[in-house]
This record gives sequence, structure tokens and C-alpha cells, in this order.
Amino acid sequence: MKVLVTGVSGYLGGRVGVRLARAGHQVRGFVRDPSRWRSRPPGADAVQGDVTDAAALGRAAQGCQAVVHAAAHVKVWDRDKHRFAEVNVGGLRHAADAAASSGAMLVYVSSFIALGPTDGRVFDEETPRAAGDAHNQYEKTKWEADVLARRLGAEGRSIVRLYPGVVYGPGALTAGNHVAQVLLQHARGKLPGLLGPGDRRQCFAYVEDVADGVALALERARPGSAYILGGENRTVTELFDAFHAATAIPPPRRHIPYAVAGLVGRAQRLWAELTGRDPELTDEVVEIYRHEWAYSSARAERELGYRITPFGQGIGRTAAWLRETGALPPGRR
Repeated sequence: MKVLVTGVSGYLGGRVGVRLARAGHQVRGFVRDPSRWRSRPPGADAVQGDVTDAAALGRAAQGCQAVVHAAAHVKVWDRDKHRFAEVNVGGLRHAADAAASSGAMLVYVSSFIALGPTDGRVFDEETPRAAGDAHNQYEKTKWEADVLARRLGAEGRSIVRLYPGVVYGPGALTAGNHVAQVLLQHARGKLPGLLGPGDRRQCFAYVEDVADGVALALERARPGSAYILGGENRTVTELFDAFHAATAIPPPRRHIPYAVAGLVGRAQRLWAELTGRDPELTDEVVEIYRHEWAYSSARAERELGYRITPFGQGIGRTAAWLRETGALPPGRR
């Protein structure tokens, strides 16, 4: 089928485009700058535009049987705070309208963060989000977009909601590939330490598994359904232990208390407000790391045939890829 994919210049969206083309679908990428679509599959079309432009997105969706909406504003901070809502909420609304106008199904690639922190529990797609405010603009707007997606589905729109976990693995070192960037920072001796005790669980999802899951949802999911595309729930300590097993690079020894990291992050955020330069850390991100984000992909495994790459194997592949690209020198210990 002909599929319009937004966010194809991003880390996950790029892999989704490749996976759909490999499955025989005719891929049309909606991208602000076609030259940035570096993973463009042979034969794929590129349509230039921004998801904040409803008319352009509507034109791009014409003739498509499905719209996979993977575009998002993924940043820890932006001086223009309205950009988060414009892209993450407004972009979804425009994608939904574009799909409806062309009679296409909308596959919305959201994020685990829309489902909220789990703190001692493991959530599934139907677990009510815990009460409390969002920690930063990204979480807030992904939550708002999820509320919109659920409402549109309840109104009869043909929409499938997908929630990837903390996506990791080979691919572009963008903001969406945060795990690989942190591992590389540690390998280069530039990681100050772990935030807190390192005992909070996160749902780590290998990027190829998630791309497969999107393709499976496109082919098998019923309108109105929702699936978590995650992986194993592991702690940050286990993340660096797995990286140690793959590279022989010892895990970080220093632990930075949340309170100290929060003060540093607040100072960096205030400095960013003054200068416009992106901070490496904010106090809002520190608050996110205080929580657990653990989820179950059992429904996707059962209904879609979703498969999870073992955590150690996925980290090993990521380390091998970092070596192959020269980012991690061979034999680095």
C-alpha cells in the first residue's frame, strides 16, 4: 500500500521508512528538508513540508492508504516553548485530518512518556496514567497529544496508537537516539556519573524491534487499538553493565545525587534562557530520572507477533555499530 510517513529524517522515523519499504509498501516521506532523509529507501518519494502546515500535509496524504505519524519535537528544552505544542499536538491533529480526508488509516507513533511514570509497577496500554503534572514540555505535549488521539478514536476516526519504549540501537545520533549518545559519552570519559542510585527501571526497546512493530501494526492492527512497543525493563546500572560486557569498558563509578544534579540542571536551564544555547541537562530532566518507566508489550506480542531482542544482545549490537562507524575506537578499554 502507499504510506505517508512523517518524521523520516529522525532516528526512529527513518528506520520505519526503511522497514515499510522492505515489506513492499510504497513509501512517501514527509520531511522539511529532503536532503536530511539520509536513510531514504530506493524508489521512495519525498514531499517537502512541515507537520505544522495542515494544507501541505493534507496534499501529501492524497492517494495514500495509510499515514504513519512519527514526527515529534524531541528536545529537553527549547527557548520557543510553543514549538512543542505546535509539533506534538498540532502535528498530530493535522496528520489525523490529512488521513481522514484521504480515507487513510492513521498509525500514530507516540511515546512511553505519554503513559506516565510507573514507580514500582509495570503499566500496559490501559493502565490509567498516574496523577501529577508533567515534568517538561515534551512530556506535557505528548500527554496532551495522547488525550487527543484517544478522543479521535472514540469519535470513530481510523487510528491506531503505538507507544515505543526508550528506543536504542544503531542509527543517527539524534536526540531520539539518547541511549547511544550516553554510552558514547561514557566511553569517551565525558560522562560525569549516574543520576541517583541507578536503580530506576526503564523500558528499553531495540530500534529494529520497534520499526518491525510499526509495520506489523500497519498490517494487522484494528482501528481503535493501542500497543506498547517496548522491550526489557532494566535499570541504568544494568545498561552500563551490559555495555561493559560488550566492550570491557567499566561502568561509571560516580553517582550524582538527584538534589545536586537538580541544582546543576536548574542553573543550566536558566543560563539557556538567557543565552539561547541548549543545555546538556535540566532540572526537569532530573525529575524524569527520579521515576520508573516500566511497561509491558504483552499485547503487541500476542496480537501483532511483536518480538523483543534480548537486552544484552541489543546493547552488544549497538556497541558493535559504534565501533564500525569509528565513534568507538576498536579495542577501547
